[in-house]
Amino acid sequence: QVQFVESGGGLVQPGGSLRLSCAASGGAFRTYDMGWYRQAPGKQREMVARVTSGGNPTYADSVKGRFTASRDNAKTTLYLQMNSLKPEDTAVYYCNVVNIAWRPWGQGTQVTVSS
Repeated sequence: QVQFVESGGGLVQPGGSLRLSCAASGGAFRTYDMGWYRQAPGKQREMVARVTSGGNPTYADSVKGRFTASRDNAKTTLYLQMNSLKPEDTAVYYCNVVNIAWRPWGQGTQVTVSS
């Protein structure tokens, strides 16, 4: 069973940048289309970016032009480069598969954008 461990979150001022990582183990990472999801307090979890198994990314409108998703299949790791961060990006960020049943969720990584 694949497991995900997210890292790289923190407190950043508006306009700042963070790079998140998602390390996968125990599964066929290379074959999965992967997504970055986030959940803000009181809101539903939403997908903000997805990367196909071949490395092609797509983005939610809310993050397009500011976030860049990528993956390294050799390292079984998914990345999310977040630039020009806004207070509304504050959330816990998770990674998981897309297009198939979700695997167990990791603990996520907290991103807080505040001055």
